[in-house]
Amino acid sequence: MKNKVCLVTGATAGIGEVTAFKLAQMGATVVGVGRNPAKCAATESRIRAETENPNVEFLVADLSSQAQIRALDASFRQKYHRLDVLVNNAGAFNFAREVSVDGIEMTFALNHLGYFLLTHLLLDVLKASAPARIVSVSSSAHYNGKLDLDDLEMQKNFQGWPAYANSKLANVLFTYELARRLEGTGVTATVLHPGWVATEFAYNNLRGWLGLFRPFYRLFQKMTAITPEQGADTIVYLATSPEVEGVTGKFFVERQEKRSLAVSYDEGVAKKLWEISERMVR
Repeated sequence: MKNKVCLVTGATAGIGEVTAFKLAQMGATVVGVGRNPAKCAATESRIRAETENPNVEFLVADLSSQAQIRALDASFRQKYHRLDVLVNNAGAFNFAREVSVDGIEMTFALNHLGYFLLTHLLLDVLKASAPARIVSVSSSAHYNGKLDLDDLEMQKNFQGWPAYANSKLANVLFTYELARRLEGTGVTATVLHPGWVATEFAYNNLRGWLGLFRPFYRLFQKMTAITPEQGADTIVYLATSPEVEGVTGKFFVERQEKRSLAVSYDEGVAKKLWEISERMVR
């Protein structure tokens, strides 16, 4: 991966942090993205030291904010003139309905529109760097998704798990439509389920009375979840392996191509979601 530039979102913890570390270890120039400046600085310093790779930099951005995504794009372009790998990983699970600074339901704003807008802004750089890869982290939760294209923000009846599942289904639909639109450009788009991973994901959102469940959540993770290193394996594989060079528009689990939810192959639904997403990010 020497001389290749990789951008990884959600890179200050969990599978995103491991992905950034592994790519740096392989010699890539790594640009990590996180929303916490202190965590960004600490993670950048640690990865540089432990991999002995000086070409590691972290940029600060909250990817639920469209203005901050656009600022991230501008900051990246000031220093980098190529992008070989984009890893869309930043996401969250929200038990209660919240809205972003743009007034959009938070789960959809971060988990789907964050991927959609950042990828869109960086497409010209990716195309100019071809062959290049876009790797997006979804989840097996997408199998439970039931997107209502007339109510993507679940204003009628918000529930945390369905909102998350819908956002992960949107990731798959987005990837397949993106792959179709990128045909012939040398830029591939793949999507994956990393597995049930023992990270801080969802744990930090156990607030208020839900905080009572934190000890049980930790115990459940220890008993059932895989490590962040295991969870990041398929991400790194799709980002770097010659075995998947040219592979696009596919869903992966444990390095193997898998069939995603039937509706994810509906091109009409994907195009409609794309058009709505375009309007939502202006």
